[in-house]
Amino acid sequence: MYLANLIKPALLLLTALLTTAFMVSAQAHNIADGDAAFVAGNAGAAVFPFIYLGAKHMVTGYDHLLFLAGVVFFLSRPGQIVQYVTLFAVGHSITLIFGVLADIHANAYLIDAVIALSVVYKALENMGALDRLGRWHPDTRLAVLVFGLFHGFGLATSLQELELHPDGLVINLISFNVGVEIGQIIGLSLIVAVFTVWRKSPTFDNTAFISNAALMSAGFMLLIYQLTAWQLAG
Repeated sequence: MYLANLIKPALLLLTALLTTAFMVSAQAHNIADGDAAFVAGNAGAAVFPFIYLGAKHMVTGYDHLLFLAGVVFFLSRPGQIVQYVTLFAVGHSITLIFGVLADIHANAYLIDAVIALSVVYKALENMGALDRLGRWHPDTRLAVLVFGLFHGFGLATSLQELELHPDGLVINLISFNVGVEIGQIIGLSLIVAVFTVWRKSPTFDNTAFISNAALMSAGFMLLIYQLTAWQLAG
């Protein structure tokens, strides 16, 4: 009976994560055709439409949400959550805005592969696997900031694939980024709410390891998908 109570929630989480990974088969960073047509045909500042696009993109960005889930998995104090999420937001804001403005290009599949690795990394850290590195264990805050840079570059590659009009470009980019932050708050609020309830369950401590193993598996699946797509595209 105890074993069943232990395994059931872990299997449910594993199923949810792996299902999410398969849902990314259309690429987590792709912008819907209708939205892409709007962006390509837009000239001038369009604050609210770009805020909407940014929020929508973040809420449906499964790899971003998986990484955030790993980041806040063991964080229960609001101050800690705000600190780590702020570092992530600063990182992805920098590369999102300046990546587009400076016209810095990189292969989208490889960037997304690094983003998938960020999910694997955080899961491994949550499982205690990186503790063996001792003093070589990277500071978690620095890791979140650095991976945030890659997540932002992933967002930038999506926008770079569209024909962004130079008129109002800066305002539209800032608006898109504001939308991303709004979407992040929405997604993170749901994740934190679920974890808060889950931590009150006696199964949390017993399933934390296997749950992060499932998170790591989802990250590896995303990584394999992106690398395979990169090879096929080449």
